[in-house]
Amino acid sequence: MCVAAKADDTPDTGQFIDTFEKLGGGPQKGLRRNHTKGTCVVGSFVGTAAAKKLSSSALFSGEAVPVIGRFSHPTPGAKEPDSTNNPRGFALQFHLPKDELQQTSMINVPVFLAATPKTFFDFAQALLPDPATGKDDPEKFKAFVGSHPDFKPFLDYVSTHNAPPSYVNTTYFSIHAYKFINGKKETWVKWRFEPADGDKQMTAEELAKAPADFLEKKLTERTRKGPVKFTMIVTLGEKGDPVDNPTLAWPAGRKEIKAGVLTLTKGGTDAKGQCEEVNFDPNVVSDGIETSPDPVLQYRSQAYAESYSRRASEK
Repeated sequence: MCVAAKADDTPDTGQFIDTFEKLGGGPQKGLRRNHTKGTCVVGSFVGTAAAKKLSSSALFSGEAVPVIGRFSHPTPGAKEPDSTNNPRGFALQFHLPKDELQQTSMINVPVFLAATPKTFFDFAQALLPDPATGKDDPEKFKAFVGSHPDFKPFLDYVSTHNAPPSYVNTTYFSIHAYKFINGKKETWVKWRFEPADGDKQMTAEELAKAPADFLEKKLTERTRKGPVKFTMIVTLGEKGDPVDNPTLAWPAGRKEIKAGVLTLTKGGTDAKGQCEEVNFDPNVVSDGIETSPDPVLQYRSQAYAESYSRRASEK
């Protein structure tokens, strides 16, 4: 049995994952408890000299680094329709020399929906169906929105942006800030991966006509035609830019550098089995990169570990 939220209002990890299971219609045995529906990709990454000046991480050595990735829906439903107008997720695991790993777990929204784990937990609770009717409770969600102002930046963005027609037609954001370190030089950064295939959105009419499952098929077809590329763009923070609140965007005009190019060579059914066992914890970083004190980022380690433990025990 899961315990209640802790004294500091940080929700118990087990209770949080229990909520995801309820939202998914019950435990998705052997599967992730959130971002449940997804598809694998494999490829490589080559960093730039500009990034190497900021971080001593082997990620930016200039040599090709093997990559395992996963595109996903950010929901707990294994049968979530691809036509649902939700954000998309993109997680990457970079395999560096000496068995070192670098990971990132991104979404195609530049800000997160919660400044604290408690808000994230309350958001999930607000989505739970009314136990009496088994249907969504709009009033409960409306109350959540009204009582959680940190949710507004995310809501404003997703209300004005539709889902992309393909996993490779949208930009993915780190959401959280990280620290790049090279010797005594330290720089707070955020990053995004921009698609060479272009940023596109589906219209409401296209979404309504779209089949329930098309994203994995389109990814398989696209990677068979040739490599899919994303450019990693790093934004350099300045004094006063928030590094512990993922709902706050940094001001426009910050200096940016091209940090590398990601090349995906296989995806969808051709990469099946490559990413299923990977726990894409975004707190797994290499020497030369540090995590921020962002409470949501730190909490993700616990939640990812709980989800991974449950699905691993079921296989």
